[in-house]
Amino acid sequence: MTLITLVRHGQTDWNLARRIQGSTDIPLNETGRADALTAAGLLADTTHHAIYASPLLRARETAEIIAAELGLPAPQLVADVREREFGEGEGMLVADYLEQYGDWVAPVPGAETLGAVADRALAAIDGIARDSRRRSAPLAESVIVVAHGGVIRSLIDHVSGGTLPRVGDVLPNGSVHRFEASPGSLRLLEHAILT
Repeated sequence: MTLITLVRHGQTDWNLARRIQGSTDIPLNETGRADALTAAGLLADTTHHAIYASPLLRARETAEIIAAELGLPAPQLVADVREREFGEGEGMLVADYLEQYGDWVAPVPGAETLGAVADRALAAIDGIARDSRRRSAPLAESVIVVAHGGVIRSLIDHVSGGTLPRVGDVLPNGSVHRFEASPGSLRLLEHAILT
């Protein structure tokens, strides 16, 4: 069994403007760096053995700040926990995106489907858990994965059978979500421990 704590990256200027980032590589702003420090404080009550992150700058920098605060080695980058690619929707204001496409599941030229995001994120989390079990067998290990709102939302949706997060629920920047991973299984333990 592996405890997997997913953390949403800290705030960026595009988050503040309510602009869709997707795979666009936007850095943290000062509030985002503070979000990362606050998340590290929330994580300090548990021993963690490793930290992983999306290669996108906002997640990688959040993970680097958390690693430094918790005394962990540098984050290992995992491409498949990167944010959903929004295709032609990238860079749009959320309000304009919803006006043009109607919702988050509508087909958008060049965008990944929610199912594709969930599939790659589940495979990535499974790989992280397998690596963790190899290192720590037979003991449980705890790892942190810094990812993105769309990725975390897709995993929560998958493990809850579509009941969480509820429509309108926001996953705040720096929020913490705890899962338990066993071979072939992922279970939500705590949803949205807020910063």
